[in-house]
Amino acid sequence: MISAARVKELRERTGAGMMECKKALEEADGNVEVAIDILRAKGAAKAAKRAGKETREGVITSYVHMGGKIGVLVEVSCETDFVARTEAFQALARDLAMQVAAANPLAVTPEQIPREIVERERAVFREQVKNEGKPEHLWDRIVEGKLKKFYQDNALLEQGFIKEPEKTVGQLVTELSARTGEKVVVRRFVRYALGE
Repeated sequence: MISAARVKELRERTGAGMMECKKALEEADGNVEVAIDILRAKGAAKAAKRAGKETREGVITSYVHMGGKIGVLVEVSCETDFVARTEAFQALARDLAMQVAAANPLAVTPEQIPREIVERERAVFREQVKNEGKPEHLWDRIVEGKLKKFYQDNALLEQGFIKEPEKTVGQLVTELSARTGEKVVVRRFVRYALGE
């Protein structure tokens, strides 16, 4: 038998519905940590199903850092105004603005990084590998590995989150999407630095 207190605890920690929490706890034999993982997995699956939904609501959040030396605007979208007004959504938008200020990404996703920048990096990496004397049959794999690292450093959703580096920004967005049951999208950002 699952206690109401246990269900309440899980609900507070995940934001999932009462019945979902109860079912997850039953499936996890009362273990709250296992139930959280079950809810996260189900939520991520729901989020994937919602990928085709339109996101017409959301917020544009600003962040100014270093006494006015760096300023950021970030647009984060979701499906409903109700979710856009939640503290969790607002907190995500603020965190994303801080991430952009601190990590200075080039684009939201790897696909949005201009092709000429990617090709220039690819050429530099290829020359590095060649000069390091690596076997020629490994060059392409090594270059692709270096490009993956380049994307992790320069695409917002691929970057490690500044507050929890073991988690990517993309995972953070997916987790909120799973908790809210809505598609959450980072549309765009702009970062200004004094003198740049």
